[in-house]
Amino acid sequence: MLPRTPSFRLDGRRALVAGASSGIGEAAAVALAEAGAAVTLVARRAEALDRLASGMAAQGWTADTLPLDITDIAATDAAVAERGPFDILVNSAGLARHSPALETSEGDYDAVADLNIKAAYFLTRAVAKGLVRADKPGSLINISSQMAHVGGIERAVYCATKHAVEGFTKSMAIEWGSRGIRINTICPTFIRTPLTEPTFADPERVRWIEEKIKLGRVGDVTDIMGAVVFLASDAAALVTGTSLLVDGGWTAE
Repeated sequence: MLPRTPSFRLDGRRALVAGASSGIGEAAAVALAEAGAAVTLVARRAEALDRLASGMAAQGWTADTLPLDITDIAATDAAVAERGPFDILVNSAGLARHSPALETSEGDYDAVADLNIKAAYFLTRAVAKGLVRADKPGSLINISSQMAHVGGIERAVYCATKHAVEGFTKSMAIEWGSRGIRINTICPTFIRTPLTEPTFADPERVRWIEEKIKLGRVGDVTDIMGAVVFLASDAAALVTGTSLLVDGGWTAE
């Protein structure tokens, strides 16, 4: 008998997508719903979530909203416990405040670290707790960055936070693997989103980016959607504790 490709479908599974109000998070939510998952949309901006949920419903997909600031750890724990368990997590909530390292302010450092490391850590833990209580397997995905594997101009704080995400991802994968809970990161190159608009407004930065990306173009949110579905699905059943680089070859050298 010939082997068969495992299914990329996500029918019957529940997904939580944080940072779903725009950019990569919105695209991840759409990708999961298109593959059959029921998606809970999380972000601070309730109106943006409502618009996205309405658009998804118009396509016949299942989505509900959960307005939430995931830096509020207690509120996040309570909400995930109440609404879960979730079979899939995609955490795309993130913050970047770029500056030369000599000019980094304590306030900027704390704001970026609180969301990119602390909130990511505890949101991942909250979803995993729900899976453990329900004795279910799952797939947890943190949107990291190519900058988790290299350094970048005026990005010392951002790079530090994304390197940290890679570290806790590996440790959690070791701890939870025996329970069937997989955890990985997706590491995009520069993607055109509201978060990256200031970078693309600088012609010098754009030249630097295009020189580093071997495929010769910046990314679009659609470049991330297939990676999300892959890691969430049975097609990635043996993938955990690792990074899926969607970087156009940036880190190849």
